[in-house]
This record gives sequence, structure tokens and C-alpha cells, in this order.
Amino acid sequence: MKSEFLTHEVYNQPEELSGYNLFDSDVTLSSFFKVNGADQGDLSDFGKLLGSSLVIDLGREANENPPKLKAYDKGGNRIDQVEFHPSWHRLMEMTISRGVASFPELDDPVRDAHLRRAVGLYLVSQIEAGHGCPVSMTHASVPTLRHEPALARVWEPLLRSRVYDSSTQNPLQKAGLTMGMAMTEKQGGSDVRSNSTQAKPLDDGTYELIGHKWFCSAPMSDGFLTLAYGPEGQGCFLVPRILEDGCKNGIRIERLKDKLGNRSNASAEIEFLGAVGFPVGDLSRGVKTIMDMVGFCRLDSLVGSAAHMRQSLVQAVWFAAKRSAFSKRLVEHELMRNVLVDLALESKASTLMALRMAQAADGSGSDEVEAQLKRVGVAISKFLVCKRAPGFVAEAMECLGGSGYVEDSMSARLFRESPLNGIWEGAGNVNALDVRRALAKEPLAAAAVEIELKKGSGSNRVYDAAVASVLDQLKSRTFEEWGTRTFVSDLGVLLQASLMIRFASQAESNAFVKSRLELHSRPLIYGAIDRMEKSDVDEIVDGIFRL
Repeated sequence: MKSEFLTHEVYNQPEELSGYNLFDSDVTLSSFFKVNGADQGDLSDFGKLLGSSLVIDLGREANENPPKLKAYDKGGNRIDQVEFHPSWHRLMEMTISRGVASFPELDDPVRDAHLRRAVGLYLVSQIEAGHGCPVSMTHASVPTLRHEPALARVWEPLLRSRVYDSSTQNPLQKAGLTMGMAMTEKQGGSDVRSNSTQAKPLDDGTYELIGHKWFCSAPMSDGFLTLAYGPEGQGCFLVPRILEDGCKNGIRIERLKDKLGNRSNASAEIEFLGAVGFPVGDLSRGVKTIMDMVGFCRLDSLVGSAAHMRQSLVQAVWFAAKRSAFSKRLVEHELMRNVLVDLALESKASTLMALRMAQAADGSGSDEVEAQLKRVGVAISKFLVCKRAPGFVAEAMECLGGSGYVEDSMSARLFRESPLNGIWEGAGNVNALDVRRALAKEPLAAAAVEIELKKGSGSNRVYDAAVASVLDQLKSRTFEEWGTRTFVSDLGVLLQASLMIRFASQAESNAFVKSRLELHSRPLIYGAIDRMEKSDVDEIVDGIFRL
């Protein structure tokens, strides 16, 4: 588009990317479904909707107009309401209606339900990530609620209803519910065993909760799964925001966090002032009970980071294809193509990792190997992908130069969002130590990792040698805490390499293995790929984004 000014003519400025299909333009997704014989459902339709200028504008508006706490009404009554921009509610309605917040039913006959749902989250997170938080928690809360069948019978159908109902009323009279989680406290953070919130049993079987939570995201959710100490130990409780009589429960919102990113979503500091809580599961093992929810939220963190990487790459290649410098398009410069190839390999490997872990969730109910792979593989994958995302997004932003560093660009929002998933649901050290414990204590977890790695064996000698080395270390179970991050990172890269060998082109898998495994002193930069055949470079770059 050209525009006339008094002093100059505007040209060589790429238009904003819109009017495209996020699913159809991502070859990794369609090929994974095809190779695995999976049903993609309505994901293509969803991808088209998300790529529209209307939905892209909703994402921008939701982040430009963050939520506000309205603690009191005009009469001075405490109401603890958080007000959201209308764009937030439209995004929530759109995403929930597509089933992205709905956990599969028990014995769900629909194949690939977790995979298809994870791809839905992957697509929507590229356009607006903040509302994915309550969507993710609503989805992930169901396995924990099932520890208390009486509660699950009432709440689960409403959590799975695909209806977004933001009204403030008795939750059991609503058409659909959302769920939040509140675990951490000021003094402990991830060390939830240091929590101080108390739960006093009442005669009617409920509990009175007194204490605080330091980070409660989506505070307008209809209920919260939380931890509190009762007579039996630290238990898990469901705390409704509104009680069945329509009265507000004893939850006070102290303030909203002023976060680096995730601006559209509210995260609050709250106090329980005699809040009514319903016990969930064994009240002496509350952490174990709520970890079912945490596990699925970790999977979504992995999916979200892969989504941010993908959209950052799309923005970079779109700009590079439309912008000219030094007499040719940016995408035609060799060094830029090196960067784009490197980013494409990283993004594809991360996306495949997220898809494979979602696939493991589908198989976990009937296959113990898949269940163990989901358990330890998600922690490995979250550690690696969420850790790599901020640097990746920064590099992709650099492809746009100053145009990517302004708030008009989606790249700026993606950059501010990119560290979040590495922090939520356990930062890097927490996940790395979780992997170390699981591999040391659960032989089947180690066996599941070995089985997955060996699926890629036999076609690349560098990969085979790297797998043999890490399996020797895995079988000895001698890796110390000091080196845990290195070991978990190595496992993660090998899992990615296995997936690239099985699901990517030969050019992509060879380049990934050589750059990630063969070069032992790989530079901590992108764009350091060794010389490749031009045809291989063209194949990878041209395959990044297909309109």
C-alpha cells in the first residue's frame, strides 16, 4: 500500500498480516494429523476465524484495555468485582464454544480428543494468550475434581458445557462455569508445603478457610481449587466464588498484579476470610490431588510457548518476504535465510513436542507407557520449550527490526508474553527436579522415555550415538542435582530430534540433528546453521508459512 505525504511517499512497509488460516498455513499440524490418522475436526474453520482481522483486533483490544478491580460499589459495599473489556468476553465466548476449555468425558469414545483440543489452544494462543489462562484451568480442573465424585457430578457438566456465562450468581444455576487455581502464598511460592492457610471442619461437611493466596489468576472464575491445612494435613478444596444462596463467599481481592505481559488476564492477591470450601479427595494428600490439575496446566504451558514461537516466526517470515533492503527482499539474503531456517527448525520441533505430549494424554487412560510419558515427558518438554521461547521470540522480533519493537506490532506483545509459561506451574528448576525424581524412582518412567527415543533410531548415526550416551546415563541413575538442568535439556533435545526424524522432512531432520547434536559447542544464537544445499534451504523456508 502506498500513501502520500507532503514530504515523502510511503512504500516498502509490509501490511499487517490478517485474513489467513492459522491451521491450514501450518504444515506441521496438518501433516501430524495425517500421519497419525487423527481427525482434525473443525480446526481448519477455527484457524480461519482466528486469522481474521476481527479476531486479531479483539486480541489487541483486550491487551490495550486490561482488567480493573472494582472493590466497592457506589454505596460502599464490598463487591470484589473485576471488570474486563468487552473484547475479553468475546474471546472467552469464542474459545469456550469451540471446546478448548472442555475436558473429555470419562471413557470418551472420541479419538484424539486431547490432541485436537491442544491444537485449538495452540491456535488461539497465537492471537491472544491471556484468556487462555482461565480456559486452561477450567479444562485442567476436571481430573482433580474427579477425586470427589459427588462434586464432579454437579460441577463437571457445567465446566464442560461449552457455554461462557460471566454472570454473578449461584454457580449451579449457570449455563457454564469456569475454574481457577490458587496454590501459592507469599512465604513459599512453589514450596506449597510451607503454606499457612487453615481449613476448619464444619458440621455440614464443608470447611472454613482462613488465609491468603499470593497469585490467583482469573479471579472472576466461578470456583477455585486451592490448598489449606486441616486436621489431616494439607488438603485440596473447591472454593466457589458465589455460594448456592447467591451470596458472595468469603474471598477478598486485595489487588491485581501489574504484570510484565499477559495484560488481558487478571491475576490477583486474595484473602480467604472464612470462605466456604468443599473437600476434594484425600485431605492428607492435597498436593497430590491438585497435581492432576497442575499436570494438564503444564501441558498447556508447553502448548502456549510453542504457539508463541510459531506466531513469532510467522510474523518474521511475513515481514522478511514483504520488506526489501539492499536491492532485494530480506528473505532473499543468505544470512536472513540462515536465521529463518534455524528458527523454523526450533519452532517445528517445539510444536511436534507439544503435539506428541497431547497425544500421550489421549493414550494415558489405557496405556501405562503413554501415561508415564505424559507424566515425565510434559515436565521435560515444558522445561525445554518454555525456557527457549523468550530467546526465540526476541530473535524473531529482530527480523522485523524497529518495526517489531513497537506496541503496534504483535511481536512486542508476544515478547512480553514469552517468559510467562516458563514461570507458571513450576519454573525451570521445579520441573527439572520433578523429572529427576520421576526417573530415579519410577523405572517405568525411564522406560517410557527410552521407548520414545528409540522410535527415532536407525536412520541417523549422530542421533543414535547421542541416544546411546544419554540412555547409559539414564540407566545408571547417577546424575546429580547440580547437573540436572543439563541432563533434562539433553533429554528434551533428543525427544525433539526423535520427533523431527519421524515427522519432519529429511532436510529438516538432518539439519536439526546436525545443529543441535553434532555441534557440541553450539553457539547460543540463531542463524548458526552450517552450509546446506540451496534446495534444502528453499524447502524449509518456503514451508514455514503457506497461504
